Amino acid sequence: MRMASKALPPALQRLVENLSMLPGIGEKTATRLALTILRWPQNRAKELGQSIIELHERIKLCSMCFTFSEDDPCSICSDHKRDHSLICIIEDPGDIVAIEKAGVFNGLYHVLHGALSPMDGIGPQELKINELLIRIDNGKKQGTPIKEIIIATSSTAQGEATASYLSDLLTNKGVKVSRIACGIPIGMDIKYADPMTLKQAISARNLL
Repeated sequence: MRMASKALPPALQRLVENLSMLPGIGEKTATRLALTILRWPQNRAKELGQSIIELHERIKLCSMCFTFSEDDPCSICSDHKRDHSLICIIEDPGDIVAIEKAGVFNGLYHVLHGALSPMDGIGPQELKINELLIRIDNGKKQGTPIKEIIIATSSTAQGEATASYLSDLLTNKGVKVSRIACGIPIGMDIKYADPMTLKQAISARNLL
């Protein structure tokens, strides 16, 4: 990564370098953002810094679905109005935001935190797949069985490989398994799909 200009004061340069580590943020954009923050009143800049610190101090993983949350279980898992027999498997917590905006799904989620990618050293053990199996078994033991699992991984090569792996793995688990269908273009990350596209994809899902 290219470093910011040495003409910048060290404190400002360090901020530029840190901002440049964010996805999609190059040196020019990072410099513009850093200069904008520098022009803010000190209390506003401190609020930004404090909010970043609190991400690691207050945010944790929900023990049920493994999304990011300040509470455990999260607000979705603890909502008794939702269908607890229906689980949507997604790759990333950001996918929940996209699906919730579509307003068509009223079940629970299970976040894998990635997709299978052997080339990158990501196998089943690196994802929350074993936790999914435990969740299914616990539901049966507790008298609240999971009836259907929707696989909503992205339509990338990694997402499709993950969907195929999960479909085979869940064959003998006694649950209906479906895959989101039309509407998600090949190669698109699900979190970037618009609400209407996601609504169509979930409504027209196919059984596997």
